[in-house]
Amino acid sequence: MDLLAHLEAYVATADEASFSRAADRLGIAQPLLSRRIKTLEEHFGGSLFDRSRRQIATTELGMLLLPYARDVLDRAQRLRQVARSARRSRVCAVGVPADCAPAALARAIRAGTEHGITLGMRELPPLERASGLADGSLGYALVRAAPEEAAFRVPLGLASAPGPEGGGSGGSRRTVHLEELRPRRGRGARPTAPAPLLLLTEDQLPSFENRFLRAAARAGLPESRIRPAGPAATALAETLAGSALLLCAEPFARQHGAPWTPLADHALHRGYDVSAAPGRDGSEAVPSWLVTLLAAAVGAVPAGRRGPGLGAGGEDVRARLAARG
Repeated sequence: MDLLAHLEAYVATADEASFSRAADRLGIAQPLLSRRIKTLEEHFGGSLFDRSRRQIATTELGMLLLPYARDVLDRAQRLRQVARSARRSRVCAVGVPADCAPAALARAIRAGTEHGITLGMRELPPLERASGLADGSLGYALVRAAPEEAAFRVPLGLASAPGPEGGGSGGSRRTVHLEELRPRRGRGARPTAPAPLLLLTEDQLPSFENRFLRAAARAGLPESRIRPAGPAATALAETLAGSALLLCAEPFARQHGAPWTPLADHALHRGYDVSAAPGRDGSEAVPSWLVTLLAAAVGAVPAGRRGPGLGAGGEDVRARLAARG
């Protein structure tokens, strides 16, 4: 039974005190309206209208239930209005990594309001952000790309436990090579078990894992030393306790009080593009203000910026060679 349609027939008949006028009001045939009233009476277990007179009258049961029927119809109408309003408004879901800076996302949300767009930030793993753009459940997203092909890059490094005096950013900013992480054997002592290298969910996608494992193999690190991390909070706890090293971006490490050292290999940067769902608003362009703010949320810099290991035109020679295996 279509309860709303039957309640509409009931309320219209009570208002018009006539089956024919109620049918005209609803734009349906009178026999159909009569069947709906009859079905509703069977459902409620009593007559809603007294048909013994020339002009029908609402029974005592009909009068008792009438306010509730009107309330249900009013609520259904408001629900339809809200749904229509939501469809007309510019509400947009944005897929972002879990380690974005909350303050930076807040700036993006405020900027969206200023531009007439309600942005809803959704923390998702890389593959789900890509699929969300493809199926239209996301309007925009930060998507992973190879660092030598991406518009933006986020340098990765190793977070570790604070030192005896609390650690911190320290003095000179050095870099670390994967070769330096090989276990060292002291004189007359057995080598200690090396700390595992944890990969956050953001880096647990085949293209990056394969690249990282190849780099680790060249550096002489066993694949068993590298393992995916569980929840970020657990990975941070292991790292801060000194039982693991965490591969992450600098803002994420600093935010949680972990010393951070950048990797020397630029081929192990994260690469990001800011993309739109195909066909959104008739185009695939992302507003430039949103591109800037989302890139800032992950601590990314434009890929063309010159830096160590970059060739002419901003090309990362080591990244290009690593991409070729």
